[in-house]
Amino acid sequence: MIDLKVLRDDPDRVRASQRARGEDPGLVDALLDVDAARRAAISTADTLRAEQKAASKKVGSASPEDRPALLAAAKDLADRVKAAEAEQAAAEQAFTAAHMGIGNVILDGVPAGGEDDFVVLETVGDPPSIDDPKDHLELGEALGLIDMERGAKVSGSRFYFLTGVGALLQLGIMQLAVRLATENGHSLMIPPVLVRPEVMAGTGFLGAHADEVYRLDGEDMYLVGTSEVPLAGYHSREILDLSNGPLRYAGWSSCFRREAGSYGKDTRGIIRVHQFDKVEGFVYCRPEDAVAEHQRLLGLERQMLAQIEVPYRVIDIAAGDLGSSAARKFDCEAWVPTQGTYRELTSTSNCTTFQARRLSTRYRDENGKPQIAATLNGTLATTRWLVAILENHQQPDGSVRVPEALVPYVGRSVLTPA
Repeated sequence: MIDLKVLRDDPDRVRASQRARGEDPGLVDALLDVDAARRAAISTADTLRAEQKAASKKVGSASPEDRPALLAAAKDLADRVKAAEAEQAAAEQAFTAAHMGIGNVILDGVPAGGEDDFVVLETVGDPPSIDDPKDHLELGEALGLIDMERGAKVSGSRFYFLTGVGALLQLGIMQLAVRLATENGHSLMIPPVLVRPEVMAGTGFLGAHADEVYRLDGEDMYLVGTSEVPLAGYHSREILDLSNGPLRYAGWSSCFRREAGSYGKDTRGIIRVHQFDKVEGFVYCRPEDAVAEHQRLLGLERQMLAQIEVPYRVIDIAAGDLGSSAARKFDCEAWVPTQGTYRELTSTSNCTTFQARRLSTRYRDENGKPQIAATLNGTLATTRWLVAILENHQQPDGSVRVPEALVPYVGRSVLTPA
């Protein structure tokens, strides 16, 4: 949820954020209206409760002849308090719904627009010159790394087996990410992959993209699409000690996405699948430290991409493609030879205080007063990275060179067809 102080002090900033996102700026005025109504309802209920308390004291000390009239007045006040509390509850409910309906206020410099309006910040490396490149699935099947056919037989479309060295290659990528994260102060976590609705909603995943999330019928639990979700919930309803700096974590988990609405897009291979593994960096910090932590996460992602030796570019995501929680997001996209374009491998978001406000995660400032923390997340490795590795390091004879950093995990420097 957005900061109400920003809403009240600078509503034009929130309206501008809504317009940049392609969302309705009128929602800002609706929230201001229900906020005023809620505060008025609270004031009325508080005043009536105080009057009721004073009237009750008068009844206790009243003479027999005055008591009936005072009792009647007290009963009338009790009825008015009950009605005022009902009005307050309705006002609170309307306020919460309106508050939850507005996305995070974007930071200065975020491009306006939608999915295609990103800004390229930097391009690193040159795409390899490959005559008649094979795609990752053709390579993966020939090398005995990926089995889509049996994945579909067992679980349906967009499922797969990673087999033999394919499994070792993924584990190597994940372990490389874990090592980098832990060497840079992130505590490793293997979190639950089922979470309660309040945690999923708290991270902002039950809004516009709720149809991407798997829900277990009869359990009221959700499968996570990223370990960002359980890591954001890890310190919910807590006051953190940030006196020694940010708290940094790295979550390794399986992730699940329904991929609703993506039929016909990237159906071949493992670019867009229902289950994958991921190592996700996650940070809790003071709001004033969030921009620096965002750059720090981006730096770790760039180190990982350097180690798998693929060309990539860094893009600044436009406001309309941020998702409700992010105030700014940078993606790193790797070159995919058979598609002749760059595809997302990493994403890092500065969520400012949006998630922590929903999840009631706070810290104490220098005066000991609780304040809302900021949260950030960033991808350090996923299954999709196999696509970029296989396609960019393929050789004319059908073999694939293993990036040097992954050789110790895979046990060989070249993968050859069976």
